[in-house]
Amino acid sequence: MKRILTYTALFALLTALAWGLMPARADESFSKVAEEVNKKLVKLFGAGGFKGLESYGTGVLIDKEGHILTVNTHILDTRDLRVHMHDGFKHRAKVIAREPELDIALVKIDFGTRKPDVEHWFDFEAAAKRPPMPAGTTVLGFNNMFQLALRNDDMTVQHGVISAYSRLYGRIGVFDAAYRGNVYVIDAITNNPGSGGGVITTRKGELLALIGKELRNELTNTWINYSIPLNATAEGLDKDGKKVQTSIAKLVQLKDKYKPPITPRDTKGLLVYHGIILVPNVVERTPPYVEEVIADSPAAKSKEKLLPDDLIVYVDGQPIPDINTFNTVISSHPPDTDVKIEVQRGDKLVTVPIRLGKPRNAPVTPPKKD
Repeated sequence: MKRILTYTALFALLTALAWGLMPARADESFSKVAEEVNKKLVKLFGAGGFKGLESYGTGVLIDKEGHILTVNTHILDTRDLRVHMHDGFKHRAKVIAREPELDIALVKIDFGTRKPDVEHWFDFEAAAKRPPMPAGTTVLGFNNMFQLALRNDDMTVQHGVISAYSRLYGRIGVFDAAYRGNVYVIDAITNNPGSGGGVITTRKGELLALIGKELRNELTNTWINYSIPLNATAEGLDKDGKKVQTSIAKLVQLKDKYKPPITPRDTKGLLVYHGIILVPNVVERTPPYVEEVIADSPAAKSKEKLLPDDLIVYVDGQPIPDINTFNTVISSHPPDTDVKIEVQRGDKLVTVPIRLGKPRNAPVTPPKKD
């Protein structure tokens, strides 16, 4: 009888564990890891807020001075960038460096005359030296998807595995991704609105990668969930036209002294004709406001007309924060291609379809002034 009772109790215990009626030790450890990781993450709030353009994102603290690593998104294009810490305190912040080819930006909390009071941060140098994790590795994802977290609210936590470590451009098929190097492909839905700039960690909370922006696989019309390793690099050109390599580590090391290299795309100029004249490109990140449209141009032939002071915010669903980005994205399309330009007109988002033409000698964007 005792043996029967023992077998019955053991069977009940195994059944309870199988059906999730009793907490597993791994779940308990994830809770502790989540508590520690949350202290090292921040919620970012900036530009956006109208239809299709969220105004929130995520960032990761990397030192006691309040430097934050995040993705290079449109929410950073504001003078009123705000940070919510894990303890509930709010601070202003400013962008001090960007690397467009890596899709990464560095932000710093503005403590004013006060001494920085950051108590928790990730060891970036150790994370950047960590070798790539193999497919099948269990990972955790932390981010502020859908703005579920404010002030001292905890970030969203996801559990999954690395499906692949592969190139983001070409083989995976993501169209017009700024970063084309290797990424972790995750089997959890990590790349949602607000998730960009979040982190992927090991089960122990060790930093592995930065969650990227929302990108669609244009070949299959599906979304991809990926993260950028912290040892990511990109290639560009120096002022003499020679190839140089940059990295996230270099961006973090130089901080506000970092100067991104010239990309090959920057040297090609416009390869198509659209007929849109934008405002003068007088600063590094001039917003792409429409000044006028050339008569009898592809833009002028569109059923939905562009108007002066329209602000271009999307091209084929890709955010356009400045004139340089607009030129780069447009130049990636061949002539006789249909593109969908979305502009902010007052408080409305207006879609303007345009069929791009072959390049002409006449300039379509005023040159940058000295």
